[in-house]
Amino acid sequence: MRVIKIFDTTLRDGEQSPGASMTADEKLQVARQLARLGVDIIEAGFAMSSEGDFEAIKRISSEVEGPIICSLARAKEEDIKKAWEALKDARRRRIHTFHSTSDIHLKYQFKLSREEALKRSVEMVRLARGLEDDVEFSPMDATRSDRLYLCDVIEAVIDAGVTTVNIPDTVGYTTPDEFGNLIKIIKEKVKNINRAVISVHCHNDLGLAVANSLSAIISGAGQVECTINGIGERAGNCSLEEIVMSLRTRKDFFKADTIIKTEEIIRSSKLVIKITGIPVQPNKAIVGANAFAHEAGIHQDGLLKEKTTYEIIHPESIGLQSARLVLGKHSGRHAFKERLKELGYELTQEEIDSAFERFKHLADQKKEIFDEDIEAIVSEEVYRIPETYSLIDLNVISGITQRPTSFLKLKVGDTIMERTDYGDGPIDATYKTIASIVGTKSKLLSYNVKGITGGTEAMGEVTVSLEEDGRTVRGYGADTDIIVASAKAYINGLNKLAYLKRGR
Repeated sequence: MRVIKIFDTTLRDGEQSPGASMTADEKLQVARQLARLGVDIIEAGFAMSSEGDFEAIKRISSEVEGPIICSLARAKEEDIKKAWEALKDARRRRIHTFHSTSDIHLKYQFKLSREEALKRSVEMVRLARGLEDDVEFSPMDATRSDRLYLCDVIEAVIDAGVTTVNIPDTVGYTTPDEFGNLIKIIKEKVKNINRAVISVHCHNDLGLAVANSLSAIISGAGQVECTINGIGERAGNCSLEEIVMSLRTRKDFFKADTIIKTEEIIRSSKLVIKITGIPVQPNKAIVGANAFAHEAGIHQDGLLKEKTTYEIIHPESIGLQSARLVLGKHSGRHAFKERLKELGYELTQEEIDSAFERFKHLADQKKEIFDEDIEAIVSEEVYRIPETYSLIDLNVISGITQRPTSFLKLKVGDTIMERTDYGDGPIDATYKTIASIVGTKSKLLSYNVKGITGGTEAMGEVTVSLEEDGRTVRGYGADTDIIVASAKAYINGLNKLAYLKRGR
């Protein structure tokens, strides 16, 4: 049974999804969860892209143990040295450098000849290898490159010291048969290919990223680059949970598996959703809300008689709970703490106390507290950036004959400010009041509401997208009162913008 390495790039390529930018604290939180998930390599970011990314990689390198920690670097001397500087505290590290090999990229983007691109690639690989033994190289846009030239570049960088050669389908252009055949060509034509692991990095522009990656595995690839929930540039990347569960479920066919702790999949998925604000569609394979839901009568009948009639994956195997501890206003601190542990949260006593106080307040408003409620509480009360603005009080008047009016009290730094404003509706009035107090120049790009639990007493979740000075952030808020949740989401987004202005 071959063991396929999982190279997770949620923190690098995944973060390139519009609006998915993460703070250093959020990146560290995701990296710790990826370590619990058991990924082989974490691509923690692109050190040269910003000081925020550099600091995040540096913190992950020094604080996260288990996986290899990797930084992306262009085939430029300053990039590679910056990557090394960010990674040097990691116990296990990798420099990942890249250069385009397709004629369309070389001609229009880089304005280099094939010979010049090959020479630069080799020189930068040698530089990286002089700093670190574990070096990966990607010939960008490989699937649209001339096959013989691609093989020449791969052979040259392996001679220069590359230990992993990654074949990217950068624009999601290829098909499974074609991509599998490309891996076979590389294995046949590159004389020294046995000295490097073949990796693949597939984008999902045609919805084929997972299929292409599986085809590459059949043809001999030993590493797959992927992201939690498949997030990433444009249509995203190969989905980690889909590739892992395809191999685990069909080991008989692929003759390959991973070392991923699949019971951590749901926890990982939910964490990335909370931090990025990017939801998955209900019918998303493995982690979608409907992935293990059965409505048709014939399916329900078969499932009740024998689970395997309509269930090829046990929900428990990816971390879904078949039974839950019911929590309400009579529950004590010990029961709450145990439930946090079951959900995968490792909090300090101070963080538990803060979350418990919010839990008791919510329990006075609801008969039963669900797992989703607890996750929303932890996301809002524990894992949050420093608050420049915080909501103190909110009163809204609205109706058919009443002009929507919002009275709001906000803490700005150490100052309490209050104001009243009007709008087309209660949310509009509230947002105008907040904007008036804060003096923000940000633009509201999107506003989304959903219920994260069922019933008329459901807890509501609001996600907003804000843009200012070229920066896009997502704000998140949850409450049984949807107007309060909306205010929290907007303020959360404004806090992120303020945090970025101070230097991420």
